[in-house]
Amino acid sequence: MTNEPISLRAALARFDRLWSPRIVTRVNDYDVRIAKVAGEHVWHAHADTDEFFLVLAGELTIALRDGGAIGEGAAAGGGTGPGERAVTLAQGEVFVVPRGVEHRPSSAAGASILMFEPTGTLSVGDRHDHLPDHLDATTGHSLV
Repeated sequence: MTNEPISLRAALARFDRLWSPRIVTRVNDYDVRIAKVAGEHVWHAHADTDEFFLVLAGELTIALRDGGAIGEGAAAGGGTGPGERAVTLAQGEVFVVPRGVEHRPSSAAGASILMFEPTGTLSVGDRHDHLPDHLDATTGHSLV
């Protein structure tokens, strides 16, 4: 890590792979990660940690299996079943997925996001659907 300011725009320009988070810096025992996303991730959950999302550019939809009614929270998204809902985040908006809640991020047109997660947290959670080739199961890659 560095003790100099970090440009998120420059950091995002250093890689192209989707769904492959890069560690920008650390705060205590947490990674600050950035990622470029497009299409769908897999349903997954983190048993022991919440997951913080900030949309830097574009729009991100997070489908949730938390028993909430469709339309709660941010704008409702589509493609959810019974006991599922979706929140859609625009640029500059944040959302926290509570620990243990199954969720599936997606972005139809693509987005850049920032996440806070405890160091060592796997990007596909503790339990997840089958991983397609376009997803990277990682605890975060270095920007270098």
